[in-house]
Amino acid sequence: MGTVLKLNRMEQAQGEARSLYSFSAGPSIMPREVLRKAQAEFLDWHGTGVSVLEMSHRSKEWDSIQAKAEEDLRKLLNIPKNYKVLFLQGGATLQFACIPLNLLHGKKTANYLVSGSWSVKAREEAQKYCTPNDVIPVVKGKKFLGVPDQSTWNLAPESAYFYYCDNETVDGVEFQYVPEVKDQILVCDMSSNFCSRPVDVTKYGLIYAGAQKNIGPAGVTVVIVREDLLVGEVPPFTPTMCNLKVQADNNSLYNTGPTYGIYLCGLYFEYLLEKGGLEFWAKQSEEKSKLLYDVIDGSNGFYSNNIDKAFRSRMNVVFRIKDNEDLENQFVAEAKKIGLVELKGHRMVGGCRASIYNGMPMEGVIKLRDFMLAFQQKHTTA
Repeated sequence: MGTVLKLNRMEQAQGEARSLYSFSAGPSIMPREVLRKAQAEFLDWHGTGVSVLEMSHRSKEWDSIQAKAEEDLRKLLNIPKNYKVLFLQGGATLQFACIPLNLLHGKKTANYLVSGSWSVKAREEAQKYCTPNDVIPVVKGKKFLGVPDQSTWNLAPESAYFYYCDNETVDGVEFQYVPEVKDQILVCDMSSNFCSRPVDVTKYGLIYAGAQKNIGPAGVTVVIVREDLLVGEVPPFTPTMCNLKVQADNNSLYNTGPTYGIYLCGLYFEYLLEKGGLEFWAKQSEEKSKLLYDVIDGSNGFYSNNIDKAFRSRMNVVFRIKDNEDLENQFVAEAKKIGLVELKGHRMVGGCRASIYNGMPMEGVIKLRDFMLAFQQKHTTA
């Protein structure tokens, strides 16, 4: 009887937990299906008698978990055989240094397209190893609202690679196309829109993404890199853990990796495939973001989003409320009372932000939309 009571309480707790929707930019909300499977396997993974948390990263059991995670990710993105898939640590931020260390190959410059706060940081880190060429002017203090037409870009032909961030989490700026960079190696930070839509991997030399937005928990960074780029010498001062060839040669097992995080990513990949693959998730992201942008655009200025509509993010919907910080704080506080949390904008830009990654169910976005409409009606004078 006691066991039944515990199970009932657990089921009730799971139901209550979903009444709260976190719009956090990362770590972010994860699908209940993924978490429940992890919960069911937590104490005993597939009859082994051990938790994945306790499992040796040198065991055949772990080999099967990592291999399945890689296999499913390759299916999702249709990754060709001549690309390596790495599961690393250090966050996406560590790749700011790893990329120039591994891809400069003796060259002195690389093209950097700065479209928001994260590409600013990537460019700053690259300055330690090369002289970045600014593809578009970088104006300190200027808000990021989109990207100029490609015809105006300044590309350095002697550049080792072309770097950009596909979706700027802080600023709410997202590319809806792949930059045309001729024969240059294309490098992309896809941390906050990874696995939210199909991608032609063959157009890229290297793609990387932190897991904590669309594919799993914080602590895992996925790197997809073309094999022919892992040749030549890296600078002698390159830390071994930043040497991508070493990581590839050791199948991401040079040291003990973030095993439980990789396992959760594997469950997430499986879930994304079961639901219909990235075509399904692309449609979901379009529909979810449209619900919120329609409210903003139809609010007669009560809500505002000044991002160029061609670059509005499907993942991170940023908005102001009459440019009134007190009203925005009230919005965040009242939303929290009804189970809509983590809606405050990033400290660098202020305002509000709703991050609606793969793990955010449609009903959560609908609930936020309805709250936005009710909040506007309450605070609009006739």
